[in-house]
Amino acid sequence: MSESEKVPAPADAVADDGVAAILLDAEPPPETSALEDPASSKATRRLNVGRATRRHLRAIRMVLNALMLLALMYTITLTKALLIPLVLAAFIGLALNPIVAFGTRIRLPRWLTASVLMIGLIVGIGTGVGLLAQPAIGWFHGAPTAIRSFVPKLRSFTKPLEAANRATQTLVSGNSRAVVPQSTPISISAWDVVSTAPKVLAAVLSVMLLVFFFLIYGDSMLRRLVEITPSFAYKRHAVTIVRGIQTEVSRYLLTALLINASLGAVTAGMLWLYKVPDPLLWGAVAMFANFIPYVGAIVTTTVLALVCMLYANDASLEVFLPVLTFAGITAVEGNLITPLIQGASMRLSPIAILLWLLVWGWLWGIPGALLAVPMLTCTKLITERVRGWEWFAHIVQR
Repeated sequence: MSESEKVPAPADAVADDGVAAILLDAEPPPETSALEDPASSKATRRLNVGRATRRHLRAIRMVLNALMLLALMYTITLTKALLIPLVLAAFIGLALNPIVAFGTRIRLPRWLTASVLMIGLIVGIGTGVGLLAQPAIGWFHGAPTAIRSFVPKLRSFTKPLEAANRATQTLVSGNSRAVVPQSTPISISAWDVVSTAPKVLAAVLSVMLLVFFFLIYGDSMLRRLVEITPSFAYKRHAVTIVRGIQTEVSRYLLTALLINASLGAVTAGMLWLYKVPDPLLWGAVAMFANFIPYVGAIVTTTVLALVCMLYANDASLEVFLPVLTFAGITAVEGNLITPLIQGASMRLSPIAILLWLLVWGWLWGIPGALLAVPMLTCTKLITERVRGWEWFAHIVQR
């Protein structure tokens, strides 16, 4: 047989040759290509390993940040008996520091100005407690009686509901009468007062001492902190930041205190004109609750509505005139007076306020809810001036 004659290949061999041709035509992967430079292959592998390592490190960092946040929240909750007086004293000291600084400018010693302020603060707190303690205790003791006396006044409003309720119970359970649970009266024992008084007095005394020493030695402590900075330029920058933060925080706290005190005084005067019992007590409630935006106004309005219903002579709509008047007062204060005095830079996002209230109310209870918004505002003022943290101030600002 001549060389020009070709023997036909088997079918299996033809199929294998076709597959081989397809495999040869296809481009090999970068890792197994014979034409690829070994140095380039090593660089590619190194790059892939580096990317995977960075992803793993990022995941580990996120897990560590979450664990650190949980540990911080647990520590804040565990040490709230120590931190609440510290935070409250720091806020009071910052609010009163401009007065001490003014006394220093007119050649008065810091200890003298701080002593006068502390004496005035103690006298004011003692007078307020003396004026409000008796009405508060009397209200707690008289609330059950007022509730029982107000129930007959609601008969004209509740008769249709009671008739429908009786008809429903008759259809469901026949002629058997439903058992009405007896309400337990509200009572405060003498032992509760005696056991709580030492804790309250210790907390008040610790806050007063901390405020006194903050007013005297606060500036010297800040100077010592600035002195440990490495360079003169950084010291000057740190002094500018610290002074700006101190001025803005003090101005905010002082104006917030004056606005809330004015709201409490106006509320007390309005309730006195409407002849609502214990107007000073409810004015104080309005003042302290106004430190909690949105929620404080709702709580005070609800409390005033309950008080006006309990002490009303009849169940007419005129009972709610004090409540409507207070709603108008707090609306004017929240939407006109406070933004006008504090400025647009102090306005916070309602979502940020509610989230902050939930977190600190969960961690510290009622004191945390009262201190939440001042802490959020001060944190915003601080992060505005610290490089790398401007994003937080931008998020919480309205």
